[in-house]
Amino acid sequence: MDIDQNVLQDLLNSNPRFRMLYEEHSLFEKRLAEFEKKGFLSPQEEVEVVTVKKMKLAGKDEMERIVASAGN
Repeated sequence: MDIDQNVLQDLLNSNPRFRMLYEEHSLFEKRLAEFEKKGFLSPQEEVEVVTVKKMKLAGKDEMERIVASAGN
């Protein structure tokens, strides 16, 4: 998501839903980075990776909708 820093800051300050999604997105990125550091993932961890990726993508999609509606 390529967004102007001023728009980003405005949304983070004025839109609690956007702020929550943004923070979740960062947490999901950190969690995925932890999995990438491991040499081997258990089947349960592999399922968790897929789940986290789906949740991260869903949050990103919603953030993009919020950004688009803020530009209107």
